[in-house]
Amino acid sequence: MGIPSDEVVQVRHADVAGEPTVVTISCPDKTGLGCDLCRVVLLFGLNIVKGDMNTDGRWCYIVLWVVARPGRAMRWDLLKNRLVELCPVTAPFGFDSADLAAAGLQDVAPAASQVFLLKFFCYDRLGLLHDVTRVLCELELTIRRVKVSTTPDGRVLDLFFITDARELLHTKSRREETYDKLQSVLGDSLTSCEIDSATEEMCSCLQSSASLPPSVVEQMFNIELVEEQSRSRGSLSVAMDNSLSSVHTLIQIQCGDHKGLVYDIMRTLKDHNIQISYGRFYASRNGSCEVDLFAVQSDGKKILDQHKQRALCSRLRMELQRPLRVALVKRGPDTELLVANPVEVSGKGRPLVFYDITLALKKLRKRIFLAEIGRHVVDDREWEVYRVQLGEDHELSSSLRGKIVDGVTNMLMGWE
Repeated sequence: MGIPSDEVVQVRHADVAGEPTVVTISCPDKTGLGCDLCRVVLLFGLNIVKGDMNTDGRWCYIVLWVVARPGRAMRWDLLKNRLVELCPVTAPFGFDSADLAAAGLQDVAPAASQVFLLKFFCYDRLGLLHDVTRVLCELELTIRRVKVSTTPDGRVLDLFFITDARELLHTKSRREETYDKLQSVLGDSLTSCEIDSATEEMCSCLQSSASLPPSVVEQMFNIELVEEQSRSRGSLSVAMDNSLSSVHTLIQIQCGDHKGLVYDIMRTLKDHNIQISYGRFYASRNGSCEVDLFAVQSDGKKILDQHKQRALCSRLRMELQRPLRVALVKRGPDTELLVANPVEVSGKGRPLVFYDITLALKKLRKRIFLAEIGRHVVDDREWEVYRVQLGEDHELSSSLRGKIVDGVTNMLMGWE
């Protein structure tokens, strides 16, 4: 497992280059903590190759073996700080988590982050949007929504609705840091740049977006069609067993690996109010994964209801087969790339999706003419949808269309 310590989060690097870094978390437990921790790990571009977690319902101990994405600088000190911020407060001697919750000191929902509008003009070039997105990620500025348009004279107007993980964007120094970082990437092509607090009217725009055509909804969200398309993607097994433990249901998963796999499992269980008492995850070098989870419902009982078992197994299979939906469609005379990912019940979207989309298109040498992020409800489920209009002045061949879809999908899934 890890090294016993009074520290809430420990990061221990391997002695041999290329071996995983071990991240150990020891703190009071809360429902959904595993999901929140795995989301931050994914946000920092790390892949979990092995994991162990154990909790008695009050205290949890989690060990993750992680590897960084090639070519991306890692700020381990910042990762540690962000993980510590997620961990519940340790109760003083003589008190427990229930006492803290009753006193309003624990499990209090954080206030919504202030939204800012980043607006800038610059001259267009290949890979521009990815370079800007990379800078914002490095600055811990979260993109809530983006509107990008290209003018006839070759200039680009970018509107980013962003929040600041450090809650400092209202200060002069933080804004100047953002200006300087953007200037270093955009150079002389940047003609103007402004950061202002988003008005209430602007924030209301975050909740609205253009509707999706029925044909697109059918192509991307039809369950039967998605299952049929996913059968060729490799073996996937999700099973439940109530015979091995008197108090827990064993959930066993065998599947192929992809970026954010553990996060996808954890967010699905969190959305279904399933709590994990003990879990083990292992990804082999050949790309196959094995997951064993001893779990209970929110009432502390085993999952005995057959309908609940089937529903949970079905949802897990769906989330592991197609955690993201990618399609290339015609929008009048133009070609539009659409990427959709499910939104957590808590309202959080998947990290780094726009980053990966723009990186994939940059590598494919495809220009972005328009881009926007919106949210849509399909069959009582909320999805975050990225719409990217490609700057193509001719019809794309079927082979090139397939290359674009495969390139974006592989980048999102970590198969590049």
